[in-house]
Amino acid sequence: MSPLSSGLLGDLDPTSDRAVFRQIADQLREAIDRGRFREGEKLPSEAELVDHYGVSRMTVRNSFSVLQGEGLVHAEHGKGVFVRPRPPVRRLASDRFARRHREQGKSEFIVEADAAGSHPQVDSLEVKEEKASQDISTRLGSVRRVLARRRRYLLDGRPVEFATSYLPLDIARGTQIAEPNPGPGGIYARLEELGHRLDHFEEEIRARMPSPDEVRTLRLAAGVPVIHLIRTAFDTEKRPVEVCDTVMAADAYVLAYQLPAT
Repeated sequence: MSPLSSGLLGDLDPTSDRAVFRQIADQLREAIDRGRFREGEKLPSEAELVDHYGVSRMTVRNSFSVLQGEGLVHAEHGKGVFVRPRPPVRRLASDRFARRHREQGKSEFIVEADAAGSHPQVDSLEVKEEKASQDISTRLGSVRRVLARRRRYLLDGRPVEFATSYLPLDIARGTQIAEPNPGPGGIYARLEELGHRLDHFEEEIRARMPSPDEVRTLRLAAGVPVIHLIRTAFDTEKRPVEVCDTVMAADAYVLAYQLPAT
């Protein structure tokens, strides 16, 4: 039986002033939201929708373009249009920097990947000393030069974020932090071993559309935004010891927070 004959989609409203391709997009979106088409499932083909609605192929393609622009679906050449998976990684802010994870030799990314049941990888690693930008210098207390650690993170082979950590040279130079592999627990574990016991973190988060370079680096589908997060780590002396500038594929993450009531 054709999936369109089972009542998954309705009919067009000829009295509506809403464009036909948008009406079709609305019905497909509702079907996705209601779970009639599940994650990874193929949507009806162009031919099926043309037959169901009595419209042109271009109208159907325009409908698909709307949904792609919203990040709800993605097209696979020669195969069709599929519902995009929901974000697989849940970043729980109140837990991801817990000291117990570092003491177990796990970085935040490994903890989150384990929780998601995914295989974590890091590539495109670059570690070098460089001049601090005005913004990074200000965040780190007017330092002039920093150690920069750039890396891309993958889950099950898919790029999901890339990040650059900036650390003052008087802390990081000549330490394991300056090595490609900083060791178990990551750079936060090394900072604490160096006497910079972490006290708290401050994060700034915004959502935006990606730059062309970000699209290529994260292999983003059309319409998928990014989450841009800048985090500053402070030690118990209130000194900023690291700034991490991170760009994440918004379709790969849910940012979860637990906030006190008082």
